[in-house]
Amino acid sequence: MTTLITNIQELIQVRESNILKVSGQDMKRLPTIKNAYLLIDDDTIVGYGPMDDCNNMEADTVINAFGKLVLPTWCDSHTHIVYAGNREQEFVDRINGLSYEDIANRGGGILNSAEKLQLTSEDDLYIQSANRLKQVMKLGTGAIEIKSGYGLTVEAELKMLRVIKRLKQNFPLKVKATLLAAHAVPKEYKDNKEGFVDLVINELIPKVAKEQLAKYIDVFCEKGYFDLNDTERILKAGKLHGLVPKIHVNQFNAFGGIEVAVNNQALSVDHLEELTLNDIEVLKTGETMPVALPSCSYFLSIPYTPGRKLIEAGLPLALATDYNPGSTPSGNMNFVVSTACIKMKLTPEEAINAATINGAYAMGISNMYGSITRGKKANIIITKPVPSYAYLPYAFGNNHIETVIINGQIV
Repeated sequence: MTTLITNIQELIQVRESNILKVSGQDMKRLPTIKNAYLLIDDDTIVGYGPMDDCNNMEADTVINAFGKLVLPTWCDSHTHIVYAGNREQEFVDRINGLSYEDIANRGGGILNSAEKLQLTSEDDLYIQSANRLKQVMKLGTGAIEIKSGYGLTVEAELKMLRVIKRLKQNFPLKVKATLLAAHAVPKEYKDNKEGFVDLVINELIPKVAKEQLAKYIDVFCEKGYFDLNDTERILKAGKLHGLVPKIHVNQFNAFGGIEVAVNNQALSVDHLEELTLNDIEVLKTGETMPVALPSCSYFLSIPYTPGRKLIEAGLPLALATDYNPGSTPSGNMNFVVSTACIKMKLTPEEAINAATINGAYAMGISNMYGSITRGKKANIIITKPVPSYAYLPYAFGNNHIETVIINGQIV
């Protein structure tokens, strides 16, 4: 089955060579072809170029994209979309003056979500999560990482990961699973955090590895949650079982978590709302991808990741949603790209690079996703008629997407 898209006003993120990420000044460059075509064979990009080279080309399906842009689908490398219920009351509480920490200290936050999830059947949890996944696909997400972390017991964490596995099997987009058992300390371990860390290391990680339920291991490395020693122990235990580190770090405090992540060859470090000069220097020594979550900053009214500083230091940057019930109840990557431009002062080129090729890198899949490259998966967005790609983040309140194609199929 071949699909030919013709008369594309501008084909965006075209990479002849299969680069895995872009960094520093290279993030300001977004390769495009104007008045272009794109040829898809089954689920693979097989050809593209200027329309002048498209003479007499035939395909099973032809789509005329006159006046429209074509770009890779978004690669959302940080989500928690497998959760039960919602936390809109905490939203109201924050409006009324309570902080994220205040809410957590009185049993809200992650512990609230964990209690709801533990009481929710696996099938119900799957249905809720599948509905969210359908929504984000329509919004242009073609690859997604999903974390556990709202279980906080061995069985509930395994339930979450089994739901993620079902989503992976039943939906066309690329799904990567992450074990985030160390998301918060459960109530029953309130005075025995070390005992909970031991449970994660000695019981949960081996079971997850044996059943091949996750690719990555994550820790919420933050004051009041898991300290540097906890993080180091969990990451090393995960690595022994073949799980790749990628951690929550520097959301509210900067106290050395990035150094632990880089020393353990973490694929990504996510949040980074608080960042020191030393953190930036440490990131320069490794291949770890910094990931910003601007819609989390927007929703919680906390600082934004200093993306400009990271890019100007020669580092790469990825963007993701952090879709979760407490701090970011949205999986809209279009809003993330706009917010990165508006609040973090990224250029449209930098933001699109961060949400496509670098987002794919933060999931370990940029060899097959994140750019318009021959041989990569045919995961693309066709916009409505718009004047330019800068218009996408500029007109932030509108849905500019007309068609989403994942694995060569219209969704």
